[in-house]
Amino acid sequence: MWRVRCACAALWIAFAAQSTAQSYPAKPIRLLIPTAAAGGPDTIGRAVAQKLTDTLGQTVVVDNRAGASGAIALDLGRLAAPDGYTLNIFSVSQVIRPLLFRAPYDLERDFAPITQLSAQSYVLMTTPSLPANSVSELIAHARANPGKLNFASVGQGSQIHLMTELFRAMTKIQVVHVPYKGIAAAYPDLFAGSIHFSFAGIISAQPHIKAQRVRALAVSGPVRMKALPELPTVAEAGVPGFAVTQWYGLLAPAGTPRATVDFLNKEVNRALQQPDVAGRIAAEGSEAVGSTPQQLAAQIKAERAKWAKVIKEAEIRGEE
Repeated sequence: MWRVRCACAALWIAFAAQSTAQSYPAKPIRLLIPTAAAGGPDTIGRAVAQKLTDTLGQTVVVDNRAGASGAIALDLGRLAAPDGYTLNIFSVSQVIRPLLFRAPYDLERDFAPITQLSAQSYVLMTTPSLPANSVSELIAHARANPGKLNFASVGQGSQIHLMTELFRAMTKIQVVHVPYKGIAAAYPDLFAGSIHFSFAGIISAQPHIKAQRVRALAVSGPVRMKALPELPTVAEAGVPGFAVTQWYGLLAPAGTPRATVDFLNKEVNRALQQPDVAGRIAAEGSEAVGSTPQQLAAQIKAERAKWAKVIKEAEIRGEE
């Protein structure tokens, strides 16, 4: 008799999961974005939301909740019902933040990964007056002048700060960190030569590269960028193993039914493959990706370990 009951229970669970998958979505979906309107995550989120609205027959409502470096949006997401009707876009910056500051969320505990949405390399560039036309020449010049070169970042503990600390550690150079409130504020000093080098996003860097106000040396990701195919990766240019990207992913609250997560994964990945969505993402300097939930979970874990090690070894402290 117990075998019959177990078999019936298994059939009921399978039926319930199938029923949930078939009925979802039955109402609008809220997509929480951790920034104000305009800019990378908002553009990517709106492109995906519009495509899902078209294909699912339910509106995907974009809800911009900027503040606290993404913590406000993620806190709303983690407290939402785990039913697939509240989703979060997040970035590697939200992986880093809890390593430096108190945060109300834990990405691995509080959320169910759905898919990686996009990835973008940074550009390594120098002031034109620096006698360095390649990554190897920059390293050699820094080694010959320990402590005399400086680099810009967009703030203490930012990804640009941490990735430059990683670059410094891997190349064994001594350079000075100069934080700015944004990369736009650093450009005049980079043009003038009071800042020697920096990593920056392609959208902000490309006009200055074309105008030769800065000298681009390499890109930070594991492969060359379609927008700047002539530039090698930092790894190709002499720092094997160096690979850093800015990327965005999609999450649901922990406990969201697996059938719903799998459904969203399939539909969002399909949306990312559409030329109009991929084109809008490319216009932001990124490339559409798409992954499995398991791959995104592994990526979150790997990023956390990577940046925790950099923070510890460089003795970085968070500064609000």
